[in-house]
Amino acid sequence: MDIKQYKERADLIRDNEIYKVYDLTVLKDLNLSLTELNSGKETGGHAHKEADEIYIFIEGKGRIEIDEEVIPVKGGSVVAIPGGKFHKVFNEGESILSFWSIFEK
Repeated sequence: MDIKQYKERADLIRDNEIYKVYDLTVLKDLNLSLTELNSGKETGGHAHKEADEIYIFIEGKGRIEIDEEVIPVKGGSVVAIPGGKFHKVFNEGESILSFWSIFEK
């Protein structure tokens, strides 16, 4: 499925001036989430106590902070986040920063 088909199947769970977030809830044990982070904005940040998470950046540019580590990201970047690590994404580009996140439910 492409991104357009994904958006048709997924639930739009957040839609505000910061971002749009779509969750695909048909999987039993995993969540596949698409975030479209607006230019100059940042996510609120969070940590999963026990679950690892993978971020796959589709387009745009910015950075992700994992605890004290700062990692520049752009379309094609993949970042593995160990469980328990606080992480937050910043859009430093002039267009939307889009990324997938995959994590256990």
